[in-house]
Parts: sequence; structure tokens; C-alpha cells
Amino acid sequence: MAKEELMQFDGLVLEILPDARYRVQLDQGHEIVAYTAGKMKKNRIKTLAGDRVTVEMSPYDLEKGRLVFRHKDERSSGPRPPMRGGGQFRRR
Repeated sequence: MAKEELMQFDGLVLEILPDARYRVQLDQGHEIVAYTAGKMKKNRIKTLAGDRVTVEMSPYDLEKGRLVFRHKDERSSGPRPPMRGGGQFRRR
């Protein structure tokens, strides 16, 4: 598939899922599951619950997407979604 066919949407990360996946609520109200794009993995860009992101999606599967950009200072002003796993820190 050519890159021109991909659609881009803005959204909010609701939850961090296993295997480097995220539950994202798009501005239109739809919830999707997205994974991190290769450039974000390569540059070690961390994404947390409550971050504003840009998602690329294929017109053939509107349930999955790929995080391509994390907006820096546009955190939602409302309360943050609860963290999964109790929010405890790991000790090394």
C-alpha cells in the first residue's frame, strides 16, 4: 500500500497495553488500538497515558493504527486516566 493512502487522526492515549500497544481515543470519539512507529521506537520516545498523539490508519482496518507523533506540551487539563497495575514503581 502506498503512503498516500494512509489517514492521520489526532487522539488521546487512554491506556498502555502489553506488547508496546496503546488504547487511543480519537477526537471523533472512536477507540482504537495502536502500536508505536519505528522512528518513535528508534529514538526512544516515551508515551504515557494522557498524551496527545497523531495516529496513522489504513482505510481498510479502522480498528488499528500506528502512533507516529507525540505532541509535547498538549496534555489534557482534566484528570489523568488511572494507571494500570496500581502505578507502583519497579525496583531494580
